[in-house]
Amino acid sequence: MAGHSQFKNIMYRKGAQDKKRAKLFAKLAKEITVAAKMGLADPEYNPRLRAAIQAARAENMPKDNIERAVKKSTDQGGENYEEVRYEGFGPGGIGVIVETLTDNRNRTAGEVRSVFSKHGGNLGETGSVSFMFDRLGLIEYPADVASADEMLEAAIEAGADDCQSGEETHELYCAPDALHEVASALEAKFGEPRAARIVWKPQNTIELDDEKAETVFKMLEALDDNDDVQQVYANFEMSDSVLEKMSA
Repeated sequence: MAGHSQFKNIMYRKGAQDKKRAKLFAKLAKEITVAAKMGLADPEYNPRLRAAIQAARAENMPKDNIERAVKKSTDQGGENYEEVRYEGFGPGGIGVIVETLTDNRNRTAGEVRSVFSKHGGNLGETGSVSFMFDRLGLIEYPADVASADEMLEAAIEAGADDCQSGEETHELYCAPDALHEVASALEAKFGEPRAARIVWKPQNTIELDDEKAETVFKMLEALDDNDDVQQVYANFEMSDSVLEKMSA
């Protein structure tokens, strides 16, 4: 019985991972379709589409899926998605920004509000949280493409405003309207980045105790699980112990 239970557990975990991957691919495909519909269907002349395709490749999304998502942008009678941003507060007073692509604003608003309420948070007005974040372009590379000094020098030459190097990644920040130019300069030197997109970067972070941090983690996970939610940002720090516990 023990072996059987273990097998079931492995199958369950694999099923959960496959389901999560399928959901991620669906979100990436939606962003590709919207980006292609808003501009040209050629990533060379559409920076947002190029960034969406780069994000999909970074997650090992199959080439056929990417091409299908681009083609879908030209389909007649397809869904029309609207970009809607929600802002609110979570446990401990942390600020949360939720970016969505939705074909039904009322449905999405109700579902997002429900997640906030269920986890002890509350949805606010537009602008109630975003003033605590900076809107920036982010270019991300794996740490092994260059040393911290080499990446900093390249970032300065490319016109980036900041470069933060860690054990796993190099994160380079720039003005949103300079993202395409900076990313292109870096790509010429280091190859295609892992990501190149516009993000909300918190100006300061809030430290939470483990109990509140776990609740926030579950809230962010629930938001991310929503099909309409594309990105979630929050200005809090999570201890290593909480990270290990929630990742187990």
